[in-house]
Amino acid sequence: MRAFREAVEAHDLDAVEALLADDVVFSSPVVFKPYRGRAVTAAILRAVERVFEDFRYERAIGEADGRDHALLFTARVRDREIGGCDVLRLDASGRIAELTVMVRPLSGAQALQAAMAEQFERIAREAEAAGARSDD
Repeated sequence: MRAFREAVEAHDLDAVEALLADDVVFSSPVVFKPYRGRAVTAAILRAVERVFEDFRYERAIGEADGRDHALLFTARVRDREIGGCDVLRLDASGRIAELTVMVRPLSGAQALQAAMAEQFERIAREAEAAGARSDD
């Protein structure tokens, strides 16, 4: 999905959030249970922006007008290089309904898990604040 990739590469997290469906399902590479909803998914993606260094997409897979896309990336978390894939499924209106992230190797996933755990309280606060704003 070109718009998502461009927003991520531009570090425009507001634009990324605007591409998410209200009931988006986010599946983390380091947590078993998926997260549901735009507010928490956007908060997680903002935390990832803080944690990943030297992030870059390497390749896109999927038909331009299709509903399923994969964006392969590389990044660094602390001293670990990681490779990963963002798997996106669009809903009928073209918004991201599902976002699944996978990373490798195991040592990189472990570094990501530790770094994201440090962000947990901030993620919860940001998601709660965004949820309160959307209820207004």
